[in-house]
Amino acid sequence: MPLSFASISHGPVAFGFFNIESDMLLLEQYFFFCDDFCTWMMQLAEQSAPTPLNCEIFHIQNPQDTGDLMGAIHGIRFTGFIGSVYEQFPFPDDPARFKQNPEGYKTREKITAQITAFARKKIVTAGFDESENFWFGPYGFSLPVFHELIRYVWQGGYPRWKDDIRPACVTAMAARIQKTENRFFTGVFP
Repeated sequence: MPLSFASISHGPVAFGFFNIESDMLLLEQYFFFCDDFCTWMMQLAEQSAPTPLNCEIFHIQNPQDTGDLMGAIHGIRFTGFIGSVYEQFPFPDDPARFKQNPEGYKTREKITAQITAFARKKIVTAGFDESENFWFGPYGFSLPVFHELIRYVWQGGYPRWKDDIRPACVTAMAARIQKTENRFFTGVFP
């Protein structure tokens, strides 16, 4: 489930997983897969000097085409992209099964086919500014909130990873961040 994070550019913004059977993340109207996010974080962590990355994402321009997450979760309103995902992968009847699937990458082909009906691919930059803020396209975050975004992915968001098993991309990201000397990543994992 996406959570609200404080941005320095847009106020509170939604970030996170939105369906437990997919490893796709959203940042407002931007959508990208978990392994892409992890790769971008590893690439940034490996930098000795801040250099923006070009990141390919899916962008849904019309907010109505994003869909109604709460309506889809409750099975009453399947609109937009999120509604189409929930029609195929409904919210579990048993709340105990509400856990982020570490094998969500297996649905990538289906999710990609669904999002292409609503979004277009776009290149956005990700990196740090002179004030040590993190930017992802137009969305800016303080360093502490940037660290929260990484920890959200590490934890499997809300409701966390099923059986506390993380995908390989997430464990690789954490291992790289823990070894880096890049000051922007200091304190991500205390």
